[in-house]
Amino acid sequence: MAIAYFYFHAELNHFLPRHHKQVRISHVFEEKASIKDMIESLGVPHPEVDSINVNGEYVNFSYIVSDGDTINVYPISARNVIIPSVSVQPKSLSIIRFVLDIHLGKLATSLRLLGFDTLYRNDYEDEKLAQISYTQARILLTRDKGLLMRSLVTHGYYVRNTNPEQQILEVLQRFDLFELISPFKRCLRCNGLLEPVDKQSIIEQVPEKVRSQIDEFQRCQDCDRIYWKGSHYERLQQFIDGVMNSQRDE
Repeated sequence: MAIAYFYFHAELNHFLPRHHKQVRISHVFEEKASIKDMIESLGVPHPEVDSINVNGEYVNFSYIVSDGDTINVYPISARNVIIPSVSVQPKSLSIIRFVLDIHLGKLATSLRLLGFDTLYRNDYEDEKLAQISYTQARILLTRDKGLLMRSLVTHGYYVRNTNPEQQILEVLQRFDLFELISPFKRCLRCNGLLEPVDKQSIIEQVPEKVRSQIDEFQRCQDCDRIYWKGSHYERLQQFIDGVMNSQRDE
């Protein structure tokens, strides 16, 4: 019988049961295992971990835990106070793209509204989500920590907030995306890119009242949905302004 001592820092405590939060965890084990497997057995998904210090030395996920090890596990936010010699985070993606689970439909719409390439379907199964995240190099956003623990998932994040308006701010802050916001360029329904379209070519596809009041239209390149600046546009613009103002208020 062997024992290792774990301490999880900052927001990693979100994943722990109450009796394990903010305390040293004495973890008893019989068989040797990687530190990645032990961290996840305690409830913390590997994509949430930035660095691991064992007995004063930083290690990667392949480290085999030994009897008596003292282990400190740090989230990405800890980089504000420490600079680890080894990070277990994968290389940052050159292009920010997302895939979201079934619980985050409203967040998917908000991300598309702000111009981010965002895949979402309410019939994606967990295996499919993990596969898409891996093969298409997309950040997996989820409310299911078990999904985040799948070995295929390298870039992922557990969305803490349940309020959709807070969720979008949380994601923008976590991935530092405010400067990349480019609204009204994607279809809110299917994620396709929008392109300007001649009014006369789509005149029969819009309500008669709109024909007389609006001259500029956009069409989704994938599903052909038509967009114009009506009352819905003003509401969406107010939402975008609120998001941008939240950054200035920080």
